[in-house]
Amino acid sequence: MTQHSTPLRFITAGSVDDGKSTLIGRLLYDSKALLTDQIKTLNAGKEKGNKEAIDFSILTDGLEAEREQGITIDVAYRYFSTAKRKFIIADTPGHEQYTRNMVTGASTASAAIVLIDASQLNFDEKPLQLLPQTKRHSAILRQLNCPHILVAVNKMDLLDYSEEKFNAIVEAYRQLAAQLGLKEVHFVPVSALLGDNLVYVSESTSWYQGEPLLTILENLPSVDEVSHSNADFYFPVQLVVRQDADKADDFRGYQGRIERGSVQLGQTIRIEPNGLTAKVTEIITPKGEVTQAVAGEVITLRLDRDIDISRGDLFVDESSPLTPQKQLEATICWFDERPLNTARKYLLKHGTQTVFAKISEIESVLNVHTLEQESGATALKMNDIARVRLSLQKPIVATTYEENIAGGAFILVDEATYNTVAAGMIF
Repeated sequence: MTQHSTPLRFITAGSVDDGKSTLIGRLLYDSKALLTDQIKTLNAGKEKGNKEAIDFSILTDGLEAEREQGITIDVAYRYFSTAKRKFIIADTPGHEQYTRNMVTGASTASAAIVLIDASQLNFDEKPLQLLPQTKRHSAILRQLNCPHILVAVNKMDLLDYSEEKFNAIVEAYRQLAAQLGLKEVHFVPVSALLGDNLVYVSESTSWYQGEPLLTILENLPSVDEVSHSNADFYFPVQLVVRQDADKADDFRGYQGRIERGSVQLGQTIRIEPNGLTAKVTEIITPKGEVTQAVAGEVITLRLDRDIDISRGDLFVDESSPLTPQKQLEATICWFDERPLNTARKYLLKHGTQTVFAKISEIESVLNVHTLEQESGATALKMNDIARVRLSLQKPIVATTYEENIAGGAFILVDEATYNTVAAGMIF
């Protein structure tokens, strides 16, 4: 039996060569979560490279190019469990070029392990400076409202497990966290290669009084376990189901997933963007009819009246303050290799609907070195994080990202190539 009903989704983030893939591989190895063939793969890789130590990154770096170059390119998902909990890990790239892949992995994470390669820092600098990509990933995690940050100070074995240098890194990251507004941060001195403080407490860091990384992960609350009972109902329509339309008992149902709140039989809901109301007459789940459904459940709703409803429409509480809007303010991360063209229109995908949108103004761009918001930008280049204003061709019903991830997240798509050019969070 596990203590938590839902798995904990977490990612690894940080700069290039911080040891993210190695940390995950070692974590799986030490927690006895590997299958026999995976262990054989590790040993075969050791023999092939004539190495004394096992290359644990083999377990997550699945692409040929990743193994050849020694970097992570794609997001690799791994699943494992302990006696206390199930986990879903996303090993995300550290290279600046693949920041967009890191955003993809972080978008559904309840926690993030930010690795810092202690051996790459210059301890002669006062104050100590963290690497730019560490700052960029931390800033993105803040924008995505990732609730739990675990800072793993890696390669402590190369610093002779120096408590003084560990404390210097902790102080530097605490200042970064204060600037960004990160709240819950844990610090653990580790050696991913040797397994120090990953699953078991290391004797080499007798000065560290905290728990190993896995124990901290096992005890973190999952975002999915937060109660939505007091939140407003939010249900984007994914599909309108029609059956036997030529018969008297015509069936018309509206399918989707409840993103927030709950719904029950007899409840009056409002349909946006047309603003009409109706009562719920049936709630159908894969297991049959029920009288109530809550956030996270996939259901089919039937209403007491026929209304012109299609994919992209939204069901909310009758008294919900949400209204359609054509102007949005958001933080976006620009993914495309081509700079943003403010004269162009893009496709904005929000929930189950797609509308044309134009970035009417770039309010500011985050400087990842100083963490200051700089105004005056006229374009965005790849991996820029900016605050913008968007004008939509037709109104949508959106929430802030902090209030509701499903209602506050969107992506921008190039109409010509269908490439995803940006991801955004409404504020």
